[in-house]
Amino acid sequence: MEPLDRVGGLRLDDQLCFALYAATHAITRRYRPLLDEIGLTYPQYLVMLALWQDGPAPVGRIAHRLELDSHAVTPLVERLEVAGLVRRRRGTDHRQVVVSATERGRDLEAAAVAVQAEVACATGLDPLELSDLRRRLRTLAGHLTPHTRSSPHLAGGTTTTEGNTP
Repeated sequence: MEPLDRVGGLRLDDQLCFALYAATHAITRRYRPLLDEIGLTYPQYLVMLALWQDGPAPVGRIAHRLELDSHAVTPLVERLEVAGLVRRRRGTDHRQVVVSATERGRDLEAAAVAVQAEVACATGLDPLELSDLRRRLRTLAGHLTPHTRSSPHLAGGTTTTEGNTP
């Protein structure tokens, strides 16, 4: 009898969480050197993606879009502002800080498209497989996080960046 049988047959390789963990690390490792070339970290890249897709937005909306806490997004935005890629300004009610991409930040989108294409190619999946994988992962996230059921970017809704992106 194998030792794992004594603990109910739990096997690391059978765990969905481990497969997702390994895939996440593989994707971010692939992104890291490419994003370094354009001066972004992976979390900063996600903030910029949200701004390129959705336009100027309050920090709270960006945080919601990225499924992060506002306190996690604020330092990312601050570093992007220091780099000259975003601008922060008070909203009309002065309670919200609205973030927008600067011209330099908008110009970076073309380089990000190339990064995204290279990572998509590296997955070895064709565009339909990538689209199906994203859809399934959004469905999974929606089932596991009840508050996201109304969030179209997790519940299987489409976005303008559906293309060949991993």
